[in-house]
Amino acid sequence: MKTIPMDIKFLGSAREVGRAGIAVKSEKNQLLLDYGVMFGDEPGFPMHIPPKDVDAIVLTHSHLDHSGGVPLFHIRDQKPVFGTQLTFDLAKPLLSDFIRLSGYYLSFEFLELETMMRSAVHLDFRTKQVVGDMSFQLLNSGHLPGGAQVLVEAEGKRIVYTGDYNSGDTQLLSGADQDYGELDAIIIESTYANEIHADRKEIEKDFMEHVNGVVDNGGTVLIPAFSVGRSQEIACVLAAHNFKHPVAMDGMAREANRIMLNHASYMRDPKLFTKALRSAVWVDGWNGRRKTSRKSGAIISPAGMLKGGPAAFYIQKVGKKSNNGVFLVGYQIPGTPGRELLDGGKCIIDGKVQDVKAQVKRFDFSSHSGANELKAAVKNLKGNPTVYVVHGEPVNCELFAEWIKTEVGLKAVVPKAGEAFTV
Repeated sequence: MKTIPMDIKFLGSAREVGRAGIAVKSEKNQLLLDYGVMFGDEPGFPMHIPPKDVDAIVLTHSHLDHSGGVPLFHIRDQKPVFGTQLTFDLAKPLLSDFIRLSGYYLSFEFLELETMMRSAVHLDFRTKQVVGDMSFQLLNSGHLPGGAQVLVEAEGKRIVYTGDYNSGDTQLLSGADQDYGELDAIIIESTYANEIHADRKEIEKDFMEHVNGVVDNGGTVLIPAFSVGRSQEIACVLAAHNFKHPVAMDGMAREANRIMLNHASYMRDPKLFTKALRSAVWVDGWNGRRKTSRKSGAIISPAGMLKGGPAAFYIQKVGKKSNNGVFLVGYQIPGTPGRELLDGGKCIIDGKVQDVKAQVKRFDFSSHSGANELKAAVKNLKGNPTVYVVHGEPVNCELFAEWIKTEVGLKAVVPKAGEAFTV
């Protein structure tokens, strides 16, 4: 059978975490897989690609480092964007918030976001979609509700882009679908390629022992969590372990809850998910926050790194008392209030940097595959694919690629931004 060369160009997330953007080109057509943003002093986007050269965009999930630049392709026309309906429903509030906070730096506005949403084409997992001489389908990624990997095919060639993915089951989601068949190439994330995650059941057990320990003694536990995905995961963990005390949810997590309850079928256990969210108190307004901060129980609230959101209010109340707890459940970027709390035990309270008296601890509820899972995934690949390692710190990318070449015997490449390869 005649095979058509396919070109892969790495526009972003090459030797870095963030601003994902990968172009896959066949003989006649070109797909853009994600187009995200990197946050710094001002937003940074992947390398430019002329919108007229892109036939369609595939959005793997709603997080801004994958979705934040997609409205750029809707300034002049309506470019089709494919993804799950839940991905688009969750992306809209995240992108709206991004525009509101960063509009000064952006070349698109709410109008372009609305055009993007009108251009959205909703796909279910494992549904084949044709674009010219290419076809693709979305596979569950296990990373975020509605999140997907992309399997791209052109005559005789098969490529997988994992996006962000997690191969293990969690209380919220089933692990990633890794039934790829024979591949010619795979573009794989490496966020935690140099870090072994503890067993999920052990993490949950440790977490519940600490939460119960605080609340059983009349204390309050603040759980700063990302509004989309992590907040709902923690609510499910508490429900699955029959937590008997009040659970409050606040901030943008409430809007994410409303959206996800309309798409419960994406969850691993829809009954547990619905029970967890409906049994929680959704806090509304500052009076509600003040009352909640004084009650014994668990408070789940963004921002996950304490950089704003209602969690920045709660830490000032909960952090003052030694019988309370502040349990961080996500990665804490250096320089954020969450990282400073974790490393130094200090936070801004009443306008001053003060010691936090509450118990502070971090639990690794990662939504990415760790080193062991990534290695197992590569070992299980069929065919003789070239492995392109992306979405990781440079050292993680290099170490993972070297392991693939040495231990598995596959060709492994760590691309630089702007590099293109032929499959």
